[in-house]
Amino acid sequence: MMNIKTVSTTLGGKTLTLETGRMAKQADASILVHYGDTRVLVTAVSNKEPKAGIDFMPLTVEFAERFYAAGKIPGSFLKREGRPSSESTLAARLIDRPIRPLFPEGYYYETQVIATVLSVDHEADVEMAASIGAGAALHISDIPFNGPTAAVRMGRINGQFIVNPTWHQMQDECDLEIVVAGTKNAIMMVEGGAQEAAEADCLAAILKGHEEVKKLCGIIEELRTKAGKPKREFTPLSTPADLMKQIEGLAKDPLNKALRTKEKQTRYQMVKDAKKATLEALVPASLKEAEPKAAETKEKEVKRLVELLQYNLMREMILSEKVRIDGRDTKTIRPITVEAGLLPKAHGSALFTRGETQVLSVTTLGTADDEQIIDSMYQNTMGKFMLHYNFPPYSVGEAGRFGGQSRREIGHGALAERSILAMMPPHEKFPYTVRIVCETLESNGSSSMGSVCSASMSLMDAGAPFLKPVAGIAMGLIKEGSRVAILSDILGDEDHLGDMDFKVAGTKDGVTGIQMDIKIEGVDGEIMKQALQQAFEGRQHILGEMSKAISTPRNDLNKNAPRITTIKVPVDQIGAVIGPSGKVIKDIVAKTGAKVNIEDDGTCNVASNDSEAAAKAVEMIMNIIAVVEVGKTYKGPVKKITDFGAFIGVLPNQDGLLHISEIAYERINNVNDVLKEGDMVEVKVLDVDAQGKVRLSRKALLTPPEGYVPPPPREPRPGGDRDRRPMGGGNRDRDRGPRGPRN
Repeated sequence: MMNIKTVSTTLGGKTLTLETGRMAKQADASILVHYGDTRVLVTAVSNKEPKAGIDFMPLTVEFAERFYAAGKIPGSFLKREGRPSSESTLAARLIDRPIRPLFPEGYYYETQVIATVLSVDHEADVEMAASIGAGAALHISDIPFNGPTAAVRMGRINGQFIVNPTWHQMQDECDLEIVVAGTKNAIMMVEGGAQEAAEADCLAAILKGHEEVKKLCGIIEELRTKAGKPKREFTPLSTPADLMKQIEGLAKDPLNKALRTKEKQTRYQMVKDAKKATLEALVPASLKEAEPKAAETKEKEVKRLVELLQYNLMREMILSEKVRIDGRDTKTIRPITVEAGLLPKAHGSALFTRGETQVLSVTTLGTADDEQIIDSMYQNTMGKFMLHYNFPPYSVGEAGRFGGQSRREIGHGALAERSILAMMPPHEKFPYTVRIVCETLESNGSSSMGSVCSASMSLMDAGAPFLKPVAGIAMGLIKEGSRVAILSDILGDEDHLGDMDFKVAGTKDGVTGIQMDIKIEGVDGEIMKQALQQAFEGRQHILGEMSKAISTPRNDLNKNAPRITTIKVPVDQIGAVIGPSGKVIKDIVAKTGAKVNIEDDGTCNVASNDSEAAAKAVEMIMNIIAVVEVGKTYKGPVKKITDFGAFIGVLPNQDGLLHISEIAYERINNVNDVLKEGDMVEVKVLDVDAQGKVRLSRKALLTPPEGYVPPPPREPRPGGDRDRRPMGGGNRDRDRGPRGPRN
């Protein structure tokens, strides 16, 4: 018998219901989230024994897209869902990041959260439903977890903030969109973008979002009261005082010296040497021989405590001395060097170096043939802008796995893409498919923001009409009680040993991308306000340094990039340009080598690296869609000869009648005496009637013979045009004589 428990609230004008006890009852906890017509099943399971040989929290979060949720069948060859899409990976990261810091220190039990999408409603945010479900599942389970957590998406339309905008509102109406996740006491994660939003507006959206998060945490607490399990017993890691004192005596001075060494690889080696010397002193070879298991356990503990000592020393150095690892104060940006136009065959390239972080960005401009096919639960469309971020192992001086994209690479690329896309011109004005690849060549903190800077410069180097340069900066935080230090342009160690990684990208006028992750149990609005202001100041400095290489787009597209000419084809003539089974358009491509793409609204883009080929293709299309004009002269082939005249091809898709009486001034008894099929004839358009029939004259272009008197204008007949005979048909009544009586 099922024991179903539910709680409900209103979120963004829709009913949100959290249900447990119906599905997946063998999981440690499961939540079926009802939100509008969206349904997401979120399960949480944690093993009962710790995973051997690790010193980190082994948490995995999966976001399982199911095409049936949207009433679709996957478009792949196998007709089933394959590896996670970039969208599902990003959704999994949104769920993962706010919950990860809330497991207790030393909880090394393999834990898995899976959100399975059962029904998708574009009007009800499925990602937010999944994140809320994850916080609820962990909270009502017996898994140790310092939650609950919840998440909302804040949008802004016409200056007004709304909670969980619909999918279509996000695509077409929102000029700001930020996901806010946290607990009832603090903000844990921020992710979003905007169209040059002021820092104050971003902060307002975040704080309003947190108010909604607090309400959601309240109903999750209510659900735990109804259906929660007692938390399983777990003893957090402790610090043995005697062993820590020994380690301090051996490693404190070497670590302090290392933490004041600017060069990353030298510093890392000094830390390794300090750790090695400490291990040799506290876990001697004799102990390893006599008691190998005890020696292995002690060695792990010594390594952990040496890292804890390094953590504490770095933080105290910054908080007490106001000095960072590389000698900077809290606001100074590392030295920056910039170059643009490095690669001769690329359409655009730029190298951005900030301290020991270096990113090479390369821009490629393509045509409609290069668009990305996007087939997901939400949409089936074509992507026209892509930014791909690569993080090879050599960038941190290591040898490791190469190839494929990690979740981190997908996430960093998405943040940089959002930040740059906000300043891209509309596709109607710049009809190119754009791909940017950001290669991390060196990394010592904030390579994702280095990617934003270098991508911005490479676009301008390509000659793309990029609206404004965009730069990015990563902010850090060291917080011990009431002592707080906010750090501009953090190093890798400051990210690893610090409490916050807060990335802000934007132009000189506003924010275009924002992302915050917290390792402690949240931050308040005052810290965020100060971090945003410090990020604004740092961004202005970085933009100034970038302008030394390039500050505006090149005057013309790179010579290697295809040229795209846009023309408008009348919708009723799209079929004529394409032709039966694409015959006409294929013929144009074959004869010119240009690429031709026609949209449903008649927008036609002709692309080629060869300007003459593009011009020829445009000419062929214009000839197809051209309209015959009265009084204009055309030269075309004789298509067909009849007793009463000849049909002349004045345009590729338009013939006209040259009546026998309009061939010449002298009388012609047989058209074949003057014209042959295939002859090129110059004619003038006399008339185009309501049915589109074209009447031509060759005679009008000839010199009249001497003494020629033009016939008087014909008097209009009673009844007007109703009595006009078909063109070229002659006067049939006169030709056959007086009409006899009818039978």
